[in-house]
Amino acid sequence: MSDSESAPTAPVRWHRRVFALAFPIVIANLTQPILGAVDTAVAGHLNGASYLGGVAIGGLFFNFVFWGFGFLRMGTTGLVAQSFGANDPAALRMNVVRALLLAFAIGAALLLVQTPLIDYPLRAIGGSADVQRHARAYCHARIWAAPFALANYVVLGWLLGTQRVRAALVIQVFINAANMIAVLLYVYVLDGSVAGIGAATATADALGFVLGAVLLRHLYASGRPALPRIALFDRDALKRLVTINRDIFVRTLCLLGSFGWFAHLGAQQGDAILAANALLLNFQTFMAYGLDGFAHAAEALVGAAVGARDRNAFTQAVKSTMLWAGCGALGFSLVYAGAGTWIVERLTNDASIRHAAETYLPWAALSPVVSVWGFLLDGVFIGATRTRELMHAMAVSLAVFLVASWTLVTTFGNHGLWASLLVLMAARGITLLRVLPRVARDIGVHA
Repeated sequence: MSDSESAPTAPVRWHRRVFALAFPIVIANLTQPILGAVDTAVAGHLNGASYLGGVAIGGLFFNFVFWGFGFLRMGTTGLVAQSFGANDPAALRMNVVRALLLAFAIGAALLLVQTPLIDYPLRAIGGSADVQRHARAYCHARIWAAPFALANYVVLGWLLGTQRVRAALVIQVFINAANMIAVLLYVYVLDGSVAGIGAATATADALGFVLGAVLLRHLYASGRPALPRIALFDRDALKRLVTINRDIFVRTLCLLGSFGWFAHLGAQQGDAILAANALLLNFQTFMAYGLDGFAHAAEALVGAAVGARDRNAFTQAVKSTMLWAGCGALGFSLVYAGAGTWIVERLTNDASIRHAAETYLPWAALSPVVSVWGFLLDGVFIGATRTRELMHAMAVSLAVFLVASWTLVTTFGNHGLWASLLVLMAARGITLLRVLPRVARDIGVHA
């Protein structure tokens, strides 16, 4: 959209663009926590809280490992969106190939060091001996899909950056459907228990990459010349890729460190509290995936605006995505407040876990309207590839969270732990909002 577009219909057009991008992404993202909820429900109906606790800790481990390398998706989206906005097809292709090479290299390294990589973090998180045993079984089954899971991030990032959201929806739905089918097969037919849950997710990741590779080949191969090796390994381009990914990696480590500390403090209060917190974090995850649809739309629209050096497009993208993300957050809070108890009862039949989860349910219901601003602004800064500010903001938020948890948990127990989590989410939004005007000014185009 050009700067000259000032008719009253311009905001309406931007809302339509946001919805055209966000709606398929929201649908795709909402299938992802359904996958986690199925794993939780299957484990929650096995004989004992330790099974659910093991899957919860195992899932947290992969949040650290796979989500820790989420820069492969976010960095790819930002770079590709800017190339898309600048109408540079060669850069589009080189960005995705560089990122795929990096993803497979990291995945291979994870497989080589899998035993210490799994053992030490699980010990640090804690939990009973049974919880630890089940967590190890889950992790050792799931880790074998590491190269494919990381490559799927790159494929998704490229599709979002080029605004091919329907293709992204197809891949995400396929992966999650494959996981749900596999987990039922491995656990109930093949009697795989917790290891079967991990193996099911690994199978789905591998099948998802096969589909993504076929799609990329179809989009790439038709009449495209081979990429020149000199350009592919251009020093400045690689330096930028490394810098962006480093900043996002540190930011993600801070975020995951926060959730790791949250799980650790919950584990100190017993298996029932640990399992209840993990169950309620499914509410947080479901909300995050849904609202991240607007953040992903912001990444694509902001990246294209920065690539085209169009400050007005940047402003319109931010305003439109913030408005609808806020409305979505309010909807999640209302649903959790009204139907949260019913959802808890569907996820586990253990009375002690149900009671604990219902006790702390109001915090999960309040979380969406507090968390949404940090989620949305993450997308804005990733699309603008302003990753240094993103990293600094998350580091400050982590420090605030640690101080809050140290103070509140001692006095209020698990209520204090959930309150400190909301402090973290509020800090994420506030720290990014403070520097947002600088990002708009630095686009350097007439308003």
